[in-house]
Amino acid sequence: MEAQKTARELFTEAVRAVLETWPVLQIAVDNGFGGVYGQQKADWMVDVVQQYFHDNANLQPDEVEDYIADLMNNEFDTVVEDGSLPQVAQKVSQIFTQCQQGKLAEVKDQIVKLNKKSAERAIVTPQPNAADDVESNGDETEFMECEAATSTNPPRSAAPKQTDQPQSQEENDGWTTVVRKK
Repeated sequence: MEAQKTARELFTEAVRAVLETWPVLQIAVDNGFGGVYGQQKADWMVDVVQQYFHDNANLQPDEVEDYIADLMNNEFDTVVEDGSLPQVAQKVSQIFTQCQQGKLAEVKDQIVKLNKKSAERAIVTPQPNAADDVESNGDETEFMECEAATSTNPPRSAAPKQTDQPQSQEENDGWTTVVRKK
């Protein structure tokens, strides 16, 4: 009985490690897709995923995938389309099978590897955020330049471009054509 309890606790720890290293969930949490309680929802997901395995016999990875997809949609308003969901479902299913087979040493090794990956992510995280800030400032500047180009180009380019039929059709459709300065 003690070994089974240890296997269940180990499985819960493994689910946590898998979900914490899943970029989709971390992006959802980091960007507030789950609201102010996003991290609590991510922690709750660990519990409900491990419970799902214990409540249902012979789960197939596609069933696990559907369950996690529903959780992500319902709790984080996120539809996972990057192809990572089947991998996460497969990994969790594989670890559950290993726990059931008593291969706890293998599961512990996987948890250690996943935790290292999670630690590396934590170290790297500040740099992309700083780069994103610089990038977004660049985007704002570029957007502002586009606005300036839009407001100055039409009077200057209106006469020569009148004969160009596709251009005038686009403008009539409500789209603004932004022309790069040369």
